[in-house]
Amino acid sequence: MPDDMLNAMAKPTVRVDGAAKVTGVACFPSDEPVENPAYAYLVTSTVARAEITSFDLAAATAVPGVLDILTHENVGRDIKPNRGFGMSANTTTLEGTRVWHQGQTVAVVIAETFEAARDAAARVVVHYETQEPSAGFGSPGAHEEPATPMFGPLPQKGDFDAAFAAAPVRVEAEYETPTQHHNAIELFTTTCFWEGDTLTVYEPSQYIYGSRAALAEQFEMAQGNVRYVSRFIGGGFGSKGPSARTGWIALAAKRLGRPVKLVTSRQQGFTTETYRAETRQTIKLGATRDGRLTGLRHEGWELTSRPSGYNVAGVGATATMYACDNIQTAVNVVHADRNTPGFMRAPPEVPYMFALESAMDELAFALKMDPIELRRINDTQVDPAHGHPYSSRSLMQCYDQAAERFGWSERNPEPRSMSDGDWLVGYGCATATYPANVGPASIRLTLSKAGTVIAELAGHELGTGAYTVVAITVARQLGLEVADVTVHMGDSTLPPVALAGGSNNAATISNVSAIGCESVRRRLAEAAVADMASPFGGKDAAVLRLEGGNLVGPGNLTEPLVQSIERVGGTLTVEADYVPEGLPPEVMDALRQGQAVMLPGHGRQDATTAAFGAHLVEIRVNRHTREIRVPRIVSAFAAGTIINPMAARSQYLGGAIWGVSSALHEATEIDRRSARYVNHDLGEYLVPVNADIPSIEIIMVPETDTIVNPLGIKGIGEVGIVGMNAAVANAVFHATGQRIRKLPIRLEKLL
Repeated sequence: MPDDMLNAMAKPTVRVDGAAKVTGVACFPSDEPVENPAYAYLVTSTVARAEITSFDLAAATAVPGVLDILTHENVGRDIKPNRGFGMSANTTTLEGTRVWHQGQTVAVVIAETFEAARDAAARVVVHYETQEPSAGFGSPGAHEEPATPMFGPLPQKGDFDAAFAAAPVRVEAEYETPTQHHNAIELFTTTCFWEGDTLTVYEPSQYIYGSRAALAEQFEMAQGNVRYVSRFIGGGFGSKGPSARTGWIALAAKRLGRPVKLVTSRQQGFTTETYRAETRQTIKLGATRDGRLTGLRHEGWELTSRPSGYNVAGVGATATMYACDNIQTAVNVVHADRNTPGFMRAPPEVPYMFALESAMDELAFALKMDPIELRRINDTQVDPAHGHPYSSRSLMQCYDQAAERFGWSERNPEPRSMSDGDWLVGYGCATATYPANVGPASIRLTLSKAGTVIAELAGHELGTGAYTVVAITVARQLGLEVADVTVHMGDSTLPPVALAGGSNNAATISNVSAIGCESVRRRLAEAAVADMASPFGGKDAAVLRLEGGNLVGPGNLTEPLVQSIERVGGTLTVEADYVPEGLPPEVMDALRQGQAVMLPGHGRQDATTAAFGAHLVEIRVNRHTREIRVPRIVSAFAAGTIINPMAARSQYLGGAIWGVSSALHEATEIDRRSARYVNHDLGEYLVPVNADIPSIEIIMVPETDTIVNPLGIKGIGEVGIVGMNAAVANAVFHATGQRIRKLPIRLEKLL
């Protein structure tokens, strides 16, 4: 793409779907109208480890309006188990008598009204033969084993043991991060109905082709007979994927012969869906006295369910962060009587970069070195784990701009040396990083003789501005206004798009949009040069471009688009595929079959691609009460081409706020006797409010990357949260002299 087009795209644009959302016109899945729906309510287990011996349904079936109650006894073998993330075995629900964790779905009540279904569900009596559960790390019966990494082999390089033994300066520490739950504003919801052999599902999904494939597999039916609709998602963050609930609601609708609607409760969302698993980690850093890393060892332990091997293995991120010749990593999973975890915003990086960036701060303190300078000394333009150059890496530019804006030079390096009345003041920093992933996709564009365009693709709008990203890209590429472009997404009848995860969404849908637009331009240009009566007759089609509603050529030759389109029949429809460089062409077939296909940031042989950033944080701790405040944050990011700075700033702000939440507020508390979540609602699951986040300044560092993908786009949805928990922890240490290595940091840990 030409530089002037990149600059033109970097223009703040109001969201094209904004008015629909704020006026209630936008249809989220639970809003989709269906005729005469029945309502479902889940019955969940009250124990964490057991076998179900029987049900007493008499009181439940006596509730007026109850239509059906699904249990393992009447439907357990009617559909195949949900495969979840597909990487290993998963916990079951109604397929048998096994209870894997507290809050597991064990029955589904269907009734004429939501109230009747909820009332009846409360009256279902489940009899169990219980066993003593294991709640997690350190619990009797918890089973540990080496992990099978989800994202490929773990980095190993050089001879760490020898390097660490010889290092004149060494840091060795243990870190812990807690269980955290997504708690998106939109609850988990499913509506299903059948028309003959065709099943329609309204459900929030971050990969509708994948969700469709998973459901078709459960019912052993053709994928083409399943339609998934997810036009808008009220927050996903990794949670809106294939779910066990979907199959049972689809089965209930089939048994009743009418639509069935389910909206889970907030409490049920904690146990029937996924979450961020807690971790324990050890880090060893060896360095020279001038701060150069000579050895890095990072080992993690991650909690998972009994049957699942799910893990995020975030050492793959930490091993690529800084120059080091000797790297050793390992990851283990610990099986307990808990529900299976899953992806949550920056799944590997949030917990694992907390440990690395905290350890780097500890190393800086041991060296009596400024922590930003330590990172500068170990900055690298070559991925140390994979040996590839970075396509671009503007980390230190981020630190420099953030430090100048923040006033980092005023920092007294001694802990507990800065104060303001009763408040101890601390400055902390940490690095943010996230791989620049990208996926395959298809698009259909229809250009009308009025000069308007319809763009159709099965993309996903999680609240991040995906509709607007497509509209901006198409408008700029075709020389139109954003208002001239109508975008349809979120329907499995549209051309496929890779899952919206791993911050690939903007890069994927923008690049496929641009390829589709080039097909439109080429078709119009070829028709124009073939017509000797046109201004471009006999000219070179390759030099014609679309600009300002015209077909434009050398010498200021122009033709209104309304005339150019007549030459190809009055309307023009094109379909185009985008296969990222480094993936084989056959990935398009896999994508159409619902397989999760993506090119990871380290998946190319010529370069590693990633976005980078720097967080600088001011913390204030009351010297008497130990109350913690975050009055000021400056975060700078470099992520290639920014399609819409207005939406980008919003994403960065959201990530930074969630990072503060990860550091100071969020933790799902577990009763270790019963393996039960005890704060499973927004009344007791702590998140920050406006008063907790007075000032966040976002700096977008310009960066041009001609290697990462044709449009130079790196994802931004997840990089904003990475490292913030460590920056806060490092600032707390600077303010108080107390190093807190277990999140969240609350005042009781500072007393």
